[in-house]
Amino acid sequence: MKLAEALVLRSDMKKQLAQLRNRLKRSAIVQEGDQPPENPEILLREVEELLRQYRQLMVRINRTNLESRLPDGRTLTEALAERDVLDLHHSIISDLAAAASERFDRYGRAEIRRLPTVEAAALYRQLDRIARQRRELDTLIQATNWATDLQE
Repeated sequence: MKLAEALVLRSDMKKQLAQLRNRLKRSAIVQEGDQPPENPEILLREVEELLRQYRQLMVRINRTNLESRLPDGRTLTEALAERDVLDLHHSIISDLAAAASERFDRYGRAEIRRLPTVEAAALYRQLDRIARQRRELDTLIQATNWATDLQE
């Protein structure tokens, strides 16, 4: 199995776990004399088995990420950390640019004028650079995911 396929499987497992959680909630309490729509004990066994499989898959994915390298020599783990940092950086600069772009209406001459302390246009250019870096890195990660076999 390729790493990319394992990542799709992991996503499916997360969705299944969310569905099981909702089914358990619906079956947790009933009116006196009624039966739950599903047996919670059976659902819990399904959850436990799926969690066991999920854990095994996550260990294999993480091991693969540690051992696999992008064409530039970085491990997938390093590349994923870099992508997370780029996402966080983009989010912070985006918030700053939005705050610097905000207009403040003055209702009278006596009201104190508010001015941005940073240049919004420069921040938007920086956002474009960060977004491009993230896209390029993500393309490398995706290509590596499809070329890499999942470790045991």
